[in-house]
Amino acid sequence: MEVCIRLQRIGKSINKVSNYRIVAIPKSRKRDGKVLEIIGHYDPSKKPAALAVNTEKLDKWVAQGAVMSDTVRTLSKKLRKK
Repeated sequence: MEVCIRLQRIGKSINKVSNYRIVAIPKSRKRDGKVLEIIGHYDPSKKPAALAVNTEKLDKWVAQGAVMSDTVRTLSKKLRKK
């Protein structure tokens, strides 16, 4: 089972504002499928964008062989620069 760390869209689409969870999920599951673990959240609608990630969980999944999506990799780099 190949695990991917990627964004999962949450919230209602009525107000056209997207909020995301950063999750560990098997690669074969759909975007909104059942996740293995929630790692953090990302809200791009706020200025500056709100980003909260549990780096211990993120590092644990990467050590186990999980692959980060391009977006999550970029967000992780921004978080670690702070």
